[in-house]
Amino acid sequence: MVQDLIDELGRLPGVGPKSAQRIAFHVLQADPADVRRLAQVLTEVKARVRFCEVCGNVAEEERCRVCRDPRRDTTVICVVEESKDVVAIERTREFRGRYHVLGGAISPMEGVGPDDLRVKELLGRLSDGEVTEIIIATDPNLEGEATATYLARLLHPLGLRVTRLASGLPVGGDLEYADEVTLGRAFVGRRSLDA
Repeated sequence: MVQDLIDELGRLPGVGPKSAQRIAFHVLQADPADVRRLAQVLTEVKARVRFCEVCGNVAEEERCRVCRDPRRDTTVICVVEESKDVVAIERTREFRGRYHVLGGAISPMEGVGPDDLRVKELLGRLSDGEVTEIIIATDPNLEGEATATYLARLLHPLGLRVTRLASGLPVGGDLEYADEVTLGRAFVGRRSLDA
């Protein structure tokens, strides 16, 4: 039975065999009330949380918190791969527009093409002409770049401003530790310093 718990925990993303074993033994040593509370929260989340009918973000109602907020800028949509990306961007408190969650990225190796993502839904949101800019915020990896390139080619003929999040060196990083791709993007994306 303990091995079953370890196996199930090991199926979670980012949890390797050793972490799964540590978590399992922590659960065994935890107060029964804490374990019941965790089980209850997991069950409730699975039962109550759904995906927003507009943007595809996680929501407890038909529409997510962002889509229900009348103060958000409806002319700008930030396209992300997953709901966790919305959480990361919201933490910055820099973006005041709306989101569109694709549900993944184009990955031919894994059999994921544009038709497997929420691209048609994005195009549907653009039909009323209110949106003027699409910010593509896919991951800076091979799949994210492929998705960004596909979306840019699809959206440019619509007359929209299509932008991509900048990429390059992290704040507080050292040049000597940057990989070639990151350093190369930092040179390409450099900006003018006005005195």
